[in-house]
Amino acid sequence: QVQLVESGGGPVQAGGSLRLSCQVFGYTHGSDCMGWFRQAPGKEREGVADIDVDGSTRYADSVKGRFTISQDNAKNTLYLQMNSLKPEDTGMYYCASRGPRRCVVAGIFAWLFGYWGQGTHVTVSS
Repeated sequence: QVQLVESGGGPVQAGGSLRLSCQVFGYTHGSDCMGWFRQAPGKEREGVADIDVDGSTRYADSVKGRFTISQDNAKNTLYLQMNSLKPEDTGMYYCASRGPRRCVVAGIFAWLFGYWGQGTHVTVSS
């Protein structure tokens, strides 16, 4: 059974950093597109970043230059390094996988991902 478990969220002051982790259980990560999403209260879930099977990455414009998505296939773990955090980065962060599929050129859309973690909350205070 596929299971994704996020960790690393918490409170942080604006300008600070956090690193989120997503441990993958149930299959060997590395042959799938994986992504990070976030959802603020009252807003739709938005794609933050994704990483394809060849290691290529994409980012939402709002986080470019501040966030870095990476993976350690040996540890079956996905990461999101978040620097220069802003209050508008506050929300629940989820990792997701497309299963044995590559990322879609059109963009980072939640409906394309079939496996989800339970989320980890990030609160950025000003």
